[in-house]
Parts: sequence; structure tokens; C-alpha cells
Amino acid sequence: MTIKKSRLRKIKRLLSLLLLLAMFLGAGLLPPTFAHVTAENSSLQKLSYAQSLLEQGSKFYEAERFAEAATSWQQSISAFKANEDELRQAIALGNLSLAYQQLGRWSEAETAIAQSLNLLQTAKDTKDSSQILAQVLDIKGRLQLAQSKAEDALGTWRLSSEIYTKIGDERAVIQNRINQAQALQTLGFYRQAEKTLRESTQILQSQPNSPVKVAALHSLGNVVQVTGDLETSRQILQQSLKLASSLQDKEAIADILLSLGNTARVQQDTQTAIKFYQQTIKTATSPITRIQAQANQLRLLLKTEQLSAFQTSSSQIKTQLNNLPVSRTAISARINFAQSLMQFRKKIAADTNSWLDIAQLLATAIEQAKSLQDKRTESYAIGVLGQVYEQTQQWSDAQNLTQQALLIAQDIDAKDIGYQWQWQLGRLLKSKGDIKGAVAAYTEAVNNLQALRSDLVAVNSAVKFSFREEVEPVYRQLVDLLLQSQGNQVSSENLAKASNTIELLQIAELENFFRNNCLNAQIRNPKKDPTAAIIYPFILPDRLEVIVELPQQRWLHYTTPVVKKELETTLAQLQENLPKPHTLRQVQSLSQKVYKWLIQPAEAALAENKTPTLVFVLDGWLRNIPMAVLYDGKQYLVEKYNIALTPSLQLIEPKPFEKGLKAIAAGLSEASSGFSALPNVKLELEEIGSQVPSSILLNQEFTSKTLQNRINSLSFPIVHLATHGQFSSKAEETFIVAWNERIYVQKLNELVRTLEQNRPEAIELLILSACQTAAGDEQAALGIAGIAFQAGARSTIASLWNLEDESTAVLMNQFYQELANKNLTKAEVLRRAQLALLQNPKYKRPRYWAPYVLLGNWL
Repeated sequence: MTIKKSRLRKIKRLLSLLLLLAMFLGAGLLPPTFAHVTAENSSLQKLSYAQSLLEQGSKFYEAERFAEAATSWQQSISAFKANEDELRQAIALGNLSLAYQQLGRWSEAETAIAQSLNLLQTAKDTKDSSQILAQVLDIKGRLQLAQSKAEDALGTWRLSSEIYTKIGDERAVIQNRINQAQALQTLGFYRQAEKTLRESTQILQSQPNSPVKVAALHSLGNVVQVTGDLETSRQILQQSLKLASSLQDKEAIADILLSLGNTARVQQDTQTAIKFYQQTIKTATSPITRIQAQANQLRLLLKTEQLSAFQTSSSQIKTQLNNLPVSRTAISARINFAQSLMQFRKKIAADTNSWLDIAQLLATAIEQAKSLQDKRTESYAIGVLGQVYEQTQQWSDAQNLTQQALLIAQDIDAKDIGYQWQWQLGRLLKSKGDIKGAVAAYTEAVNNLQALRSDLVAVNSAVKFSFREEVEPVYRQLVDLLLQSQGNQVSSENLAKASNTIELLQIAELENFFRNNCLNAQIRNPKKDPTAAIIYPFILPDRLEVIVELPQQRWLHYTTPVVKKELETTLAQLQENLPKPHTLRQVQSLSQKVYKWLIQPAEAALAENKTPTLVFVLDGWLRNIPMAVLYDGKQYLVEKYNIALTPSLQLIEPKPFEKGLKAIAAGLSEASSGFSALPNVKLELEEIGSQVPSSILLNQEFTSKTLQNRINSLSFPIVHLATHGQFSSKAEETFIVAWNERIYVQKLNELVRTLEQNRPEAIELLILSACQTAAGDEQAALGIAGIAFQAGARSTIASLWNLEDESTAVLMNQFYQELANKNLTKAEVLRRAQLALLQNPKYKRPRYWAPYVLLGNWL
């Protein structure tokens, strides 16, 4: 049986858009044996009429006219019922569920899928009925995933996979594996998800080249892109592009080039992304694909200040938009275009009248969405129109439109766009002076973002999350509002809310670092350390806010009026000077300045409480500075306090070190992989071996495989890695160096997390010496937390810069001596080791003892 070329094009288009084999039903792409199931005791004319309704619905669905598709399929269900054709009735009900899902009518989608499955339970067991059952189960799984029931979706897809395997439909098995991987990622089972995707790729390699193979690889590349493995996504997409080129399939080539452009854009490889979009524009035969590429390119032209090219391209897009048939994708392109124009107008400070054409674009989008009964797209268009009125300071109109958009989003439970309108409403209420109302709106926006944390993979791809632009500001602006004093001081309730919001932002930043919801095991009611003060410094555009939670839930709050640029310049200068050999005066001067901002207002309260330990939840550039080096004019902070860092008390619960001292110590003393030799590493590892029972891996012995084997063979509570490495705010630039290879943070969990279920915490203490933060990266130290969580380490000690000096060996020797004292916390052990260097005339400068920071469990 051959499949027509036009039909294969539909398959590829739907796979790239929706990534679900269940969509074959939605596009009317059932194999001919399904399209002509014999309808006994029915007239040919009635059957033909019912079949035409089924196919008409499929055409409407492919054109993204989902309400009309639903109507046609409802009519076909009645017609098939009259003909007692239960198989086709089940197909139509499955299709109807898909249409309802697109329209956000979830209860009706559930009813339709349940009715379809009920009919199939009584159907005669044939290959045709089995394949229909599997496809309906695929649709049910899609519905369950959209409703945040990832575990149920996984179970459903496994059932359908068994059916596909039984009937020998290998193509369907592959697509089903992709579905399962999506559910596994949502549940946080990333190793299993990756394994499933890899197996799918291997199966595809053995298949002959065909349009179906191209489509499946394209789909796999898109899934991998969404989950954050961008380099692998690019490789798979390049492979699918090569196959499509060999088959001379221009439409598939254009679709893949568009995906490659999107992946490059996420990688922040702007010029490569523009190149891919330009190739898409030249290649595309579909006007929809072409305009999607043009709209995406337009945003990048604006980002790179190519304003002349922006204006030329925008004129072309405006003309083409009016020639597109009405569909969700066409309306979304119109909204995307309007948003780009908004950014351009803001950049050139356009007057109010020049916004009228943007408002008209969006008004047309609203009317088109209404004509399709597409509530989701209607909400988005109305909300963006509200942004136009916000920009032109027409507050009442902006608020009315925003509330309309929000009501629609809430009605269809679209949290991924609903949070944006709650955020927008918060901004509008703030502009009117309604701080209480603004706080309530912002709080709901944050709540929605938190609810989305476990669903980011399942979020509709039409709405892309740009963390720095569309997520982070929501948290920051809420903290700003909560800390605006109402009278003489901020209430304890608001301080508690603000500190909690800061922690939620930290978690969101880490999840954005990994591009998945890897931190889903939050501690709901973390136990407090009664001896520690938790310090939350928070950088806002016009000031530095500091919240201090003292023992017994006593709160301090103080504000330093320093603009963000001055603060960040001071911190960047301090970071630059710290590793240098002859900059002590500059370091002390800059450190004292930061001390006055951050610590001095709390000095008296900390002394009164006799607080021994300070735990910092740091923000922005502050993460790149070791708090130990802050200077009061006479003493460094480390001389007075034990110091630790944590991204959030909701992630790591402080509790004492209970395991015996036993370590894996691995490192490189010789030059390797383009990195210089670290001659003192050999001494460092030897001294560790003399202090605690150790398994040593030096130079050629230190490979990712040997490290994995050692960790999984025995329980080693301490893993010490003395090697080059880099911490960055980007996961793809965060790594440690083994012999002749780099171990990137995304792969680290495969090496160091034990496979045994009864040992969920493989590492009590991870030590990373000789590593350094990426220069010029505001959030480079985020990579330390990234490595810590990928390794499953409760505590991590890392160096912010590398000296390649014997001082590291001296400090580590002292550290392990102190660690043997069971009465000392890890924070106190590190402090004593640092003080040993500070009090040694040879190593008293901060460059020797300051780079080491403790992250996580400080007890």
C-alpha cells in the first residue's frame, strides 16, 4: 500500500505542529482500510454522506477551524450512528475530542473520548479496530497530559504502544515513544525520557529513507528542543534536513529550517537563527511557514538593532498577512507581528497616533478568532490589544481589555496565558495607585506560574516563554510591591511573602537553567536552623532591598538607595580584582562598600542574637561574589560568621552530616583537553587520601565511566573533583573536565546519581576545586547550583576562581582535618579552613582563601 505525496505532506505538517500520532485522526489521515470499513445494512448514499462529513471535519481541523471541525464531526457521529457503524462513530468521537481540546472545552473532550472508548470495547477484535483503539488511546493520553495528569497519560500511551507493537505498526510505535518521553519529562523522569528518545532514534536509523522517517525525525528534534537538549535537537533536525533534501521535499525542508532557526534562537545564536529563517523564507511553498519565519526573523532584527531591515521586512509581512486564509496559525502570526511592531514603536518612542495601525491589526485578529470560536487565540489577541492601550496610557480601556482576556483564559484554564493578563492587570492597578489590588493580581500571576512548573513541556508551543522577559519580571515586580512601605514599615506578613517569592524566583531560575521542571521535589515545610540568620538581598532598578530572617521568625528589613547600574559595576569590579595578586586595597575598598549596603544595618541585631551562621539567598551579580570577603574596615565577614549559600530553603533541608567519612577523589594534574596542567592536584589528592579513606582517580584514570563505576559500586558520601571546570548561567556552558572529555551539567546526573531506589541521595558533600565562574556572566554562579542539583548533592563546596596554587592543597588538607570533628557544621569546617589560610602570612590575601563557597546544607 502506497501513501500519496499530498497525504504525506499533511502527515509531516501535523507531526511538526502537534507532535502526536493521534493527529492523524484529526487530519482525516486514516489508512484506506479505515476510510472504507464495510457498513453492513446501510445504504451507500447514507454512508457516503457520513464519510464526507468526517472528511470535511478533517479539512476544517487541518485549516485550524476547530469549531467548524467539531460541528462536522458531530454531524458525522449522528450519521454513523444511524448506519450502526460503531467503528467510524468511534473515529469521529476521537476526532471530536481533539477539536474540543483545541477549543479548551475539556469536559466535552473527556465525554467524547469516553464514548469513543465505550464503542470500541464492544467492537469485533480486528487489526482495523485495534489500530483505531490505539489511536483513540493516543488522543486520551494527550488530553490527560494537557490536564496535568502526566502519570495517567504515560499509562494510557503505554497501552496504545502495546497495541501498535502487536499489530506491527512500527511508525506508530516510534511516535508513541515520543509521547511517552513527553510525559516522563513532565513527571521529572528525565533519564528515562532521554533513554526513550534515544531508542526511538536508533529504530529510525535502521529504516529506509522516506517522508515518514523525515517527519518522525523532525518531530523528535522538536521534542528534544522543547526539553532543553539544544545541541542534540540541532543534530537530529540537521539529520532530518539531510534526508528531506535527498528526497527533494521542499515543504519538509522549509519546515525543518524553521525548527532549526527556532533552536538556534533559543541557543541565543542570533545570526545563525536569522540565516535559517532566511533560508526558510526562500524555500517555503506554504505561505504560513514563510510568514512564521518572517515574523521570527523580524524579532531578531529588532533585537540586533537592524532597524532598516526591520522596516523593510515588516512592510512585506503586512501585505502578506491580508492574503492568508483565516486559521489559528495565521492569527497567531498577526499577533506576533503586532507585538514586534509594539517593541519597535517603544524603541523609537513613537507618539500615540502611530499605534493605531497596531490596534487595527489586533482588532482584526480578535474578530478572526471569534469567527473560529477559538477562545485561546481570542484571549491572546485581546490581551495584547490591552498592552497597546497600556503603552498609550489609556488605563481604563487597557484594564477592561485585560480583564476580558483574563476571563476567557480562566474559562478554558489556559494558565500559560492567564498569568500574563494577571501580570498586566497588576501593572495597570499599580499605575492607578491601587497597590493592594496590584499585589493580589501579581500574586495570582505567580501562583499560575507555579502551577505551570510541572507542565512547561506540555504548554502550547504557540506561546513561548522568554524567562528574562516574560517570567522573571513577574516575581521581581511582586517583591518590589510587597516591600513598598505602607506607612513607617513593611509588615511581617509582607516580608514573609517577599522572601518566599524570592525563593520561588530562585527555583524558577534553576528550572530555566535546565529548561525543565527538574526541582519538583520541594520541601513543603522545611525545618529551620535555630542558630542561623537567612539573608535575602534583592536587586531592584533603584535600590537594594535586604530582608533578614532572624531565629524565632524575627524579621529585619532595610533599603539602600543605590541604582542597579552602580551596584552591578561595583560588584563586577570586585569580582575582577579578587583573583589578582596586587589588588588588596581595591578589594578591601570595594568589599567595604558592599558590606555597608548589605550587612552593616543588621550588625546590632546579629550581635544581639549571637548568630553564628549567615545563610545567603543571593540575587544577580551578588552570586559571583564570595560573601566571606565582605569587609567592615577591620575584619572580613568570615572572621565573624560561618557562611553558606542556598538557592531556596524549599529545596534543601538543613540537617547534620550523618554518614562516615569516605571519599572518591578525582582530578587532573596533567594538561588535558586543551586545559593547562594543575601540578598541585596530585598533592591535593594525596593529602585527602591521608585524611580519609579514599578511592583516588588521577589523570588517565579519571574518566566519566570510571567515576560512574566507582560511585555506583559503593556508597561514597564525599565526591571531591580537583579539575578545571566552568560555571555559567547557561547549562550548555557549564561543565567539569575529565581526562580527554568535558562532563556537561546536563549529563552529570547520569554519572553521579545512584540507580538504587533506596539510596536517593548519593552524595552528602560534593567538592569542586580548580573550577571558575564564566567571565562577564551576571549569573555565572547559577552553574554551581546547577551542578549541585544534577549531582544530587546535599552540600557543595566550589571555587569561584582557580589559582592553580598550592594554597588549594593547604586549604583542603585543613578542611578534611576539621571535617573529622563531628561537632562542627560544614559551614564551620569551611570557615576554619579559610581562617587557617587567612592567618598564614603567605596566604592572607583574599585571593587565596575567599573563592570557596558552600552551597546547600550547611549543618
